[in-house]
Amino acid sequence: MSCIGNVIWLIFGGFFAGIGYIIGGLLVSITIVGIPFGQQAIKLGIATMSPFGKELVLTEKASEPNYVLLNIVWAVLFGWEIAVAHLVSALVLAITIVGIPFAQQHIKLLPISLAPFGRELV
Repeated sequence: MSCIGNVIWLIFGGFFAGIGYIIGGLLVSITIVGIPFGQQAIKLGIATMSPFGKELVLTEKASEPNYVLLNIVWAVLFGWEIAVAHLVSALVLAITIVGIPFAQQHIKLLPISLAPFGRELV
């Protein structure tokens, strides 16, 4: 069932969203300071390509001070816009019964889009 969900997700916008994250991550990675943020954007792009059948897990590094600091910088610079976009998309999709599973995937992507350091979708 998750395979069918991922195919439908890709057809109706997931592919372009994932490519957008990956291109943004590559652009941010041009500078040395931006490389960690670019890696997280690329990770988010890959996670956006196929969210069905995956769950969000915290790694043991999530509470390390450098990860917390990087998550704060990410949330201020990039994360809040991405999180708002996922929240609005989820609200729009939840209007119809057919859109509810896709809204759930946007809700699943919310925490990792707001604070990606120390989080993985597996």
